[in-house]
Amino acid sequence: MTILVTGATGNVGRHVVAGLVASGEPVRAVTRTPSRVPGGVPVVPGGITDVPELLDGVDRVFLLWPFTNADDAPPVVSALAERVSHVVFLSARGVSDDSPLFHARIERLLRDSGVGWTFLRAGGFATNTLEWADQVRAGVVRWVYGGAGRSLIHERDIADVAVTALTSPSHVGAAYELTGPETLTQVEQVRTLGAAVGRDVRWEELPVARARASMLARGWDQDFLDGGLAYWASLVDEPETVTGTVEEVTGKPARTFAQWATDHAADFR
Repeated sequence: MTILVTGATGNVGRHVVAGLVASGEPVRAVTRTPSRVPGGVPVVPGGITDVPELLDGVDRVFLLWPFTNADDAPPVVSALAERVSHVVFLSARGVSDDSPLFHARIERLLRDSGVGWTFLRAGGFATNTLEWADQVRAGVVRWVYGGAGRSLIHERDIADVAVTALTSPSHVGAAYELTGPETLTQVEQVRTLGAAVGRDVRWEELPVARARASMLARGWDQDFLDGGLAYWASLVDEPETVTGTVEEVTGKPARTFAQWATDHAADFR
């Protein structure tokens, strides 16, 4: 039976597709940019809300929810519960039953639907630092809370866990908290990026009020932004912790941020 991969050309989804193909699994890719899917993989142009119509012959699904709310999730989850046996959902670290995050609502929908599920509660993505690419090229990264400690995870580690979960029934009913193997401050992340591209890159602390005004002017949702700023502030004194779940599930250590920086060096040059 086929495995359906949503978000198949995204940061995580493209590696899920590649990993499943390498494992010899039949894959169907759902994406709005089909030209980016590897040759030989069946592609269905579309998005997450099209999934109910795409489930013929599908037994398992990698589910990535691309919105910041779960308003459209109930019919999608209902269709999955009726047609497939197992859904691996890319959720978020810190999700709990009473969490206001949309990830929590989707988790609850999946639990209540009766479908087999696995939740990948991933921490901060290393790919988020791509937002600094222009500044790294200029030699100075200006942002807030340089002392905030993050345990950022390589997208390929998330994908490796997803592939493992999709190809073994022993992971049904598991909720995995996924992080990178180390905690680095944002200042240390910038130094690591500089080392990967062979350039000295320094950190310049930006006043919070100035950063907030700039982000609001760029269209950020005020509540989302304020929540993010408060979280970054908390990580100065209480940095993110590290889990060993990637290695426990896949048998391979999680990739370091330095490895991620090397893999993405071209994006910062």
